[in-house]
Amino acid sequence: MLKIRLRRMGSNRRPVYRVVVSDGRKPPTSAVVEEVGYYNPRSQPSEVRLDRDRIDHWLSQGAQLSDTVKSLLKRAT
Repeated sequence: MLKIRLRRMGSNRRPVYRVVVSDGRKPPTSAVVEEVGYYNPRSQPSEVRLDRDRIDHWLSQGAQLSDTVKSLLKRAT
């Protein structure tokens, strides 16, 4: 099952997250199908960039949103 979730990037104590589509049965650090966004919680205000068209495409294909990505989508709208 595909999931749209966050993948942690960046150095120690300076997290930056990518919003990715990946297999939900594998760890978040494994290979991804596609990157669909970016989230930087350290900037003021927090920077969120999401490709809504690609997210809608993957949702129509049966992918599921993680709780955090769901809240980011609500905030970005």
